[in-house]
Amino acid sequence: MSVGLTHLVVLIRGGGEVASGVAHRLACAHFRVCMTETPHPLAVSRGVAFCEAIYDGEKEVEGVVARQVKSANEIPKVWQESEIPIIVDPEASIRDALNPYVLVDAIMAKRNLGTKITDAPLVIGLGPGFQAGRDVHMVVETNNSENLGKVILEGEAEKDTGVPIAIGGLAFERVLHSPGDGLFLTDKGIGDFIAAGEVVASVAEQPVKAEIGGVVRALLRSGIVVRKGTKLGEIDPSGDREVCYTIRPRVRAIAGGVLEAILMRFNV
Repeated sequence: MSVGLTHLVVLIRGGGEVASGVAHRLACAHFRVCMTETPHPLAVSRGVAFCEAIYDGEKEVEGVVARQVKSANEIPKVWQESEIPIIVDPEASIRDALNPYVLVDAIMAKRNLGTKITDAPLVIGLGPGFQAGRDVHMVVETNNSENLGKVILEGEAEKDTGVPIAIGGLAFERVLHSPGDGLFLTDKGIGDFIAAGEVVASVAEQPVKAEIGGVVRALLRSGIVVRKGTKLGEIDPSGDREVCYTIRPRVRAIAGGVLEAILMRFNV
């Protein structure tokens, strides 16, 4: 199927780190990208997550701006400004107004939350939870393995390992998890420096301490109710604040896979 790629509309479900990396890559390639989100996004890598626009009205990531819109009527103007519209629409019902050529499920829920292969001429699922040829047309591998970013035309992505990406030889030690159910509170911010053993936050008045020292690379917004085991944030032992606001190589690889999938279908 051949279309004018500069006019191709891509609808992305999700506004977290991976979804934002995909949106950034496609926007830079001059696709018309629109993102959908929940009313209260729970992204931890907020320095590189366009869903922050749901709280603040707009969010810039590496020179690209996402702007919250309230209706489909506002979207063309945002595109004219070379920005990405993002709207509260968990069901992605706005696709009826946009008629996208491509729908990307980038929710990263490790299961399909309602995306169907009939939602667009090309439907792409990121990571586990989708089967190419049944739920979606293509799947892009998100596991940090040798297949990262691979376009899968038949079958499923690799199972989630649950192992965080290691930085400086540290993996599980970098990640902060909720010790219980309750209200998450913190006075720390993305880019703050933390010492090993320092209290970063609390959940239901239980302290959450950093196992290692470094820079706060990721952290939930304060004031959100969480469940036990919820990922609250990450510490980067490199101490480099720039990494907090830079798209990770893993995410760029996934975004490249999405771009490849789109070109495979339409650039013929």
